[in-house]
Amino acid sequence: MGKTMAGFFTRLRDFALSRRGNVAMMYGLALVPLTIAGGVGLDLARGMMVRSAMSEALDSAGLAVGSSTGLDHDSALALATKYFNANYKGDAAYGTPTLSIADNGYNANGSVTITATDPMPTTLMKVAGFQTIPISTTTTVVWGQSKLWVALVLDNSGSMAQGDSNGSKMDALKSASQQLLTTLQGASANAGDVQVSIVPFDRIVNVGTSNVNSSWVGWTPWEAQPANVDLDGKTDLIGPGDACPFTTSGNKLMSPYGFYCVNGPSNGSSKTSTIPSSGSYKGYICPGMDSGDYNTDHRDQYYNGCYTSTATGSTKTVSTGTYATCSGYANCSCSGKNSKRQCNASYFKHAWVVNAHSTWKGCIMDRDQDYDIANTTPGSGGTLFPAVNVANCLPATITTLGYDWTSLSSQIANMSPNTSTNQAIGVAHGWQTITPGNPYGAPSVPANTARYIILLSDGLNTQDRWWGNGSTEGTTEDGYIDDREKKTCDAAKADGVIIYTIFLDIGGAHGDSAPLEYCASDSSKYFDLTSTSAVVTTFNQIAAQITNVRVSR
Repeated sequence: MGKTMAGFFTRLRDFALSRRGNVAMMYGLALVPLTIAGGVGLDLARGMMVRSAMSEALDSAGLAVGSSTGLDHDSALALATKYFNANYKGDAAYGTPTLSIADNGYNANGSVTITATDPMPTTLMKVAGFQTIPISTTTTVVWGQSKLWVALVLDNSGSMAQGDSNGSKMDALKSASQQLLTTLQGASANAGDVQVSIVPFDRIVNVGTSNVNSSWVGWTPWEAQPANVDLDGKTDLIGPGDACPFTTSGNKLMSPYGFYCVNGPSNGSSKTSTIPSSGSYKGYICPGMDSGDYNTDHRDQYYNGCYTSTATGSTKTVSTGTYATCSGYANCSCSGKNSKRQCNASYFKHAWVVNAHSTWKGCIMDRDQDYDIANTTPGSGGTLFPAVNVANCLPATITTLGYDWTSLSSQIANMSPNTSTNQAIGVAHGWQTITPGNPYGAPSVPANTARYIILLSDGLNTQDRWWGNGSTEGTTEDGYIDDREKKTCDAAKADGVIIYTIFLDIGGAHGDSAPLEYCASDSSKYFDLTSTSAVVTTFNQIAAQITNVRVSR
């Protein structure tokens, strides 16, 4: 106790023993210690508030330092101070806290201990000679040494263009993913300890055209001709200039097909009602994109080839008599007069010619069932990953497992909203990227390595290789896609993969996502978000958990 307080209490004792004075004076003097006691309580309460605010801000500062890499002592202190000041909510009247990291208190490979102190100005305690109260709190943040393989499986469906007052869902996803990459990079004590793959998905995935010659790409569905067309090897009277046979009416093949003729083999060629009669594609009978009305497993897919028309030199008499005509046949001629007049149409033989694989845009659809729910190494047949050409091939490609942080960041920036949703294919390829061997060339899993999938989607499954059309939600067919997703998640979890799932449901429009909730490894790893602003916070929370960056005090 200081001299000031000792003197005060000596005078107080002497005065209490004195028999002089009056009651009023005694009462007034008695108020002094009562006031001081009340002031002590008030200042101590303020001190507790300050310490609590300091502690919360200090935790954020410690996590920021723990999630960074390559910092020396001074840089760590500067970064901690920046984050502390941004998060400290104490009143300026309560003093200005300062941070310190002891010379041996920062270990770039394991932990950081930071102390915040504040000489808080007092109020009524000043009467007793106490101008300040020293407030102090310390936090220690540690980060684990285990190796991490993380697959970011990110929804790139068209609805990701929507959002709320804070921006679009896609912008929120990009921002959060970039911050997550920074945290994961900072958690790597040695190059390669933490590796990341990125799997953008909508109803398909894009593996990149550089894989056109990869042994694990399957071309059988891509090269196939329409299932309900009988032209290959057939000889008939259809040739250049004749009416397209792929219609719901006409004088040739009368059955419905769900697609029209186009004027060439290139995907997206213009629709035509007539087989080209000149140019490079003279006589080519080319089916356009399939609507899926009759071939449901080929919905919204292009046929990558055309039927050629080669004249055989033979003809067929199609009309005789005085009024004989070639009506209905472009490759026909008439001869003779009157009753001997005769019109003959040319025969053509047709052959299916497949487009060059170089026209492939890199997109892959679901593997044959039940390889679509497994991480079976592709070898042949249904184990291969089937190439597909669609109108809107997903722009962003899969980035294989690695730690080229610049390249990973660029891939996040390349993402943009596209078509419908198939979470199952995203999970399947996310799992494949952290599975050794083909298709993505991951090495053998090192000892002490934890494998994660972080899956974010904003909607319900609406279309895969077999079911759905992308425009409905909650139908029986969409439920079939949900089932494929559940089976894929079960298999990945059984393989030791830890799965986090995030349902970005703006405004709570859907309430919940049963498939995503089921897919998560446990209930604590499922997040139902109703605003775009929550995406960054959630990704940061997951990052802290998987990198084992945590407050340990």
